[in-house]
Amino acid sequence: MAIVLGIAALGIGAWLQHRGSVTPIASLDNQLQERLLRDDAPTVGVPSARVTIVEFFDPACEGCRAFHPYVKQILAAQPADVRLVLRYAPFHQGSEEAVAILEAARAQGRFEPVLEALLEGQPQWADHQRPDVSRAWVLAEGAGLDVARARSDLSKLGVDATLKQDVADLNALGVHKTPSFYVNGTFLEAVSPQALSDLVQAKLQQQK
Repeated sequence: MAIVLGIAALGIGAWLQHRGSVTPIASLDNQLQERLLRDDAPTVGVPSARVTIVEFFDPACEGCRAFHPYVKQILAAQPADVRLVLRYAPFHQGSEEAVAILEAARAQGRFEPVLEALLEGQPQWADHQRPDVSRAWVLAEGAGLDVARARSDLSKLGVDATLKQDVADLNALGVHKTPSFYVNGTFLEAVSPQALSDLVQAKLQQQK
């Protein structure tokens, strides 16, 4: 049964952040599947899950922040069957440093709590005209990040390479807005919480 996700989600469409005009590919061939799933991408959920949601997201994107509770709801409803893979789409000023914070948190085993803190506190640091990412560091520290260690480790974490790869992949796939979702390789064209839930359920049914 599909998860019913409430009328509050109807406003999310107004927050989707667009870049460019390339049309994303709805059905991927093997070469593009490699672009979609990278072994080193942040993942929430079990590797054995039958359904993989790939989300291209920007930590400074209001739509990503608004969508996040619905993604968590889908994962929580089927923890053994659905996992989330996150790919970075740094469309906004300040996003690249926010990604660096998340990668430092991942190295410390604090990715999920720091992600939650950055999204919850997004209005404090992610003004699109004048972002103040120093506030994001404070939020991350409050979520358990060892900031001194994180700053020391940044040069070793390969964040620039990660961003370069993710940007190359999103360009190859034609991703031009955040959040953008693929579910088992199928692009979610009409972005809404209910549409995402319905596509996940359809993919689960196909796996039976």
